[in-house]
Amino acid sequence: MNNVKDETLFIDPAVNMKPSPFTHDPLKALVVPRPIGWISSINAAGVVNLAPFSYFNLVSGDPPCVIYCPNGEHLDGGAKDSLLNVQETGEFVCILATYALREQMVLTSKHVPRNVDEMTLAGLTPVPSVKVKPPRVGESPAALECVFRQTIELPTGRRPERSYIVMGEIVGIHVNKEIVVEGKVDVHRMRPVARLGYDEYAVIDDVFTMSRPD
Repeated sequence: MNNVKDETLFIDPAVNMKPSPFTHDPLKALVVPRPIGWISSINAAGVVNLAPFSYFNLVSGDPPCVIYCPNGEHLDGGAKDSLLNVQETGEFVCILATYALREQMVLTSKHVPRNVDEMTLAGLTPVPSVKVKPPRVGESPAALECVFRQTIELPTGRRPERSYIVMGEIVGIHVNKEIVVEGKVDVHRMRPVARLGYDEYAVIDDVFTMSRPD
């Protein structure tokens, strides 16, 4: 007979995400670690936008596709640049955020006017992509060139701001040879940064392997 004692705290997201004893929303701290999609896009006027998203992931290998979620509104009102630019031009680049670039990554999350180039603001080097117009970050060891496929609008929650899922198909992959060891990407050399809860992050250093049973 199961002797597990249920001492969980139940939260109803439609009612209150911070019932006692919580002082902060626990959800983002529970679904961890989350990879960071550092999204580079460009508008029709040629202004580059670079912003990190922890609601991001690879969702398919064939065809290779990624999603990210530009939720909420821009400081100037309306949707965020990472949504408007991609819908306008149909392209974006997902750049690997590493531990060495952690400060620059956080800096590009700053709320700035639409005409500000966050890549320049963070002192990063724009490098031309091969198949899309938005630039890559020269200091990053990996990047995924993507073409826009669709936007899914999510239901409205307790706040009036709208939330979206942007899906892109990967049409080009850049990997610095320095992170390739014996034919594989070496995560120890890559040192990707992941998002945890609140203001917490993690860097991937410890790795273990397990084989599938079949």
